[in-house]
Amino acid sequence: MTAIDFYSHVDDPLRTAAKLVVKAYRQHGSVRVLTPDAAASAALDRLLWQEPQVAFIPHCRLASPMAGETPVLIDESLEHAGPAGVLINLHAEPPPFFSRFERLAEIVGARDDEVIAGRMRFRYYRERGYELRTHNLSLSSRD
Repeated sequence: MTAIDFYSHVDDPLRTAAKLVVKAYRQHGSVRVLTPDAAASAALDRLLWQEPQVAFIPHCRLASPMAGETPVLIDESLEHAGPAGVLINLHAEPPPFFSRFERLAEIVGARDDEVIAGRMRFRYYRERGYELRTHNLSLSSRD
């Protein structure tokens, strides 16, 4: 069964996604990121070209001719075929294909609409019997 982690109170969902991509890539080797739209996919793509500053994370979009050979795929498509160990969700809805992944990272932003959507996703997974872990990122940013 897919292990699901919720990262809540996230001020910058794309930057948090980029950090999780790096961690998941290093630990699992293959990562998918579901974004809400093409603009978010493009922004995350640009961010991964800048960070981490001392390494390169091989990534591309699903439609790329290199997608079959690239371990990190970023896209807004609700159809992510092929293998991957970790799925990172930035979309407001549960991904229809999440259950074939070993791990799912749900990122919940700090805006009211993001919190409401995050609660709905949490309820969706809990009602289906998934074990859920939560990580309140507002606590980790305190001094």
